[in-house]
Amino acid sequence: MEPFPRLDQDAQTEQLSRPSTVQDSNRAVENRPASSSISSSSIGERLRRVSTSFEQSELPGGFFAATGGIASSILSRQPVPRPISDSIGSSSTEAPPAALCSTAFTSTPCQAVSEETGAEARYDGRTGTQTKPSPLRESVSEPASAAAFANGYHFPPKHSFGESVKLSALAFWRYLLTPMGFFVTVYGLNVVAWGGMLFLLLCNAAPAMCHPTCNDINSPRRIWIEIDSQILNALFCVTGFGLAPWRFRDLHFLLQYRFYKKMIALRRLAGIHRGWFRLRGSNELPLHLGPRNVGQDEFQSAPRYAIPFPEIKVPEVPLTGVRARPTVLWKLDLVIWLMVSNTFLQCALAGLMWGMNRYNRPGWATGLLIALGCVVAGAGGLIMFLEGKVVKRIEGVPVSEKDLARLQQDREKGVWHFNNIKDKIERRRSQSKV
Repeated sequence: MEPFPRLDQDAQTEQLSRPSTVQDSNRAVENRPASSSISSSSIGERLRRVSTSFEQSELPGGFFAATGGIASSILSRQPVPRPISDSIGSSSTEAPPAALCSTAFTSTPCQAVSEETGAEARYDGRTGTQTKPSPLRESVSEPASAAAFANGYHFPPKHSFGESVKLSALAFWRYLLTPMGFFVTVYGLNVVAWGGMLFLLLCNAAPAMCHPTCNDINSPRRIWIEIDSQILNALFCVTGFGLAPWRFRDLHFLLQYRFYKKMIALRRLAGIHRGWFRLRGSNELPLHLGPRNVGQDEFQSAPRYAIPFPEIKVPEVPLTGVRARPTVLWKLDLVIWLMVSNTFLQCALAGLMWGMNRYNRPGWATGLLIALGCVVAGAGGLIMFLEGKVVKRIEGVPVSEKDLARLQQDREKGVWHFNNIKDKIERRRSQSKV
């Protein structure tokens, strides 16, 4: 045995080991950009997801807008999605799914109308399902204004004052338990409390604070007016500045449609404001088209300009079987511009409150900006509230099992309920009868 290898063997060993070392280093060099590219691609993917989520997010446009949207739907909020659109494509031998008749206080599925035992089923060729005739349409003495819709739907009966208060309180409690509901409630209470205190101070409702005089700059009255004004300014900054990205996003989509005629921008706005806004031609879409079946092949021929983007934002299947009329576009313009104007007015108010002190700040400017900010935000919320009520008056609201039982019992007693959201005789219908 040789104690050491020979020189030629050392050279061969070095030559054999050198390529592997170079190859390993090359692999290390190749792996470095690969890991960085994976990292950059994951970051880019996350940014794209955040951007897409921001473009499609639905955020209340402020305290007044949130109040208007909530007030128009608080008693008809549906915690469980309606399964009507899921039943499309089922065979005619299957039983029709129960329509969701839940209100804000119950989510128990129930039949849209009570069915009589032994009633002969009829086949609906449009939906491919079997339905039974509504007993609310079989009575000869039933007035036309109280008859159910073609699909058997009937609006809930009018509640008494006590029942309305109970339902409203229960619905508000359910909304209060949500994070957004709790925040909006606390925010609204602060606005009302501090705003009411400011109003009382301006009306000199506390004579004890007028020392030495009511208008003295160092009097407790003027000091508390300044404190209230600063607190209200901070509260208005929460919505004026916090919701500015979403407001200017809507303005960006609106300008894209108005100046460049991009229909996709208007469809995005329709998806964002789906609670009260309806596109042109949306009332002509198939009645059984909903968010859970919009991607099926049978609906690919539907006009895309009448469907919001993304398409899953399409309105729910109307309970009445009638879709709401399209919303005039100037109302969408007005709502968006009013919300953006609220942000601009808040910028001016904040600059005035923070840039000047109470000794040289004009009081008329502060009062004017606060009043204008409340007016424009309130007008936007009012438009959303009224349009939301129009949609629900046409497309219907969910009916609870208790209301269905009452409708059936009153029908058996010969007591009829007018089939509209107010349970009152319509003026047009009464005039036509005369």
